[in-house]
Amino acid sequence: MKQLLMTTSLCLTLAIPAMASDTRVAVSMTSFDNPFLTILLNGIRGEAERNGKIELLTEDAQLDPAKQLNQVQNFIANGVDAMIVNAVDGDATAAITKAAADANVPLVYVNHPPAELDAGLPEGTAFVGSNELDSGTMEAQAACKLLGGKGKAVILMGPLENHAALVRTKDVEDVFSKPECNIEILEKQTANWNRTQAQDLVSSWLTAGIEFDAVIANNDEMAIGAAQALKAAGKSLDKIVIAGIDATPDGLAAMKAGDIDITVYQNATKQGEVAAQAAVKMAGGEKSEKTYWVPFELVTPENMASYAK
Repeated sequence: MKQLLMTTSLCLTLAIPAMASDTRVAVSMTSFDNPFLTILLNGIRGEAERNGKIELLTEDAQLDPAKQLNQVQNFIANGVDAMIVNAVDGDATAAITKAAADANVPLVYVNHPPAELDAGLPEGTAFVGSNELDSGTMEAQAACKLLGGKGKAVILMGPLENHAALVRTKDVEDVFSKPECNIEILEKQTANWNRTQAQDLVSSWLTAGIEFDAVIANNDEMAIGAAQALKAAGKSLDKIVIAGIDATPDGLAAMKAGDIDITVYQNATKQGEVAAQAAVKMAGGEKSEKTYWVPFELVTPENMASYAK
């Protein structure tokens, strides 16, 4: 079933219904101050421009679930045709889902899955994202290979309330616990997707005398922060594996510079495009798939050139 979903996602083409007037689509993002989410939002905006009949209203939830719920309630009160929500906290989406369903306003969650996804989303609600069971697994398997199946690692986590951070971390722990990849995890702490926080955290580990062979980060920003901390401490990056996820422009630039060894491409642009397509489709009265998967892809120095564009 998973393979079928992924195959379907690769061939996904949503028919956009012709409309006499603009379709008003409201978007609530977790944060505007995040490089990956900026790419995601630009994917939504790009699809709106290509469609030519989408009017976008965008709001920054500023990492606040209560603020995001308030934005959704305001969107509904203002009579929007559909909503796209990049959830701040996947475990706090029930009120958002209920508000949209009660008002009969189509709702598309993007990138951050809602808690209701496992139990089944109601009619008129969909999720667009990438299967996190693949992301951390790809990252950890590649790191294990570079380490020769042995060594010590530290993990930089995203926010503890974030589904992606939790699943990516568990993926890494699962891979590193296998007999063929006996990597000891010395530390795992959150740096909240943030470069500066990651740099400070890794610096504190180094100051405490913790020695490790790899830094496995839940995203590229934290991987970059780790590399900066190691260089500031005079450590050779040739001897330490640094891995991230997302393959952002900054992440790829860091890989080109030799600071990052591994990243995993999450196609934020495609997620944004598909979310906008699904929102317009449902706004036009058509039924939508409940879940659209956009596959992850492993990126290394050997193939990074094909992702640079």
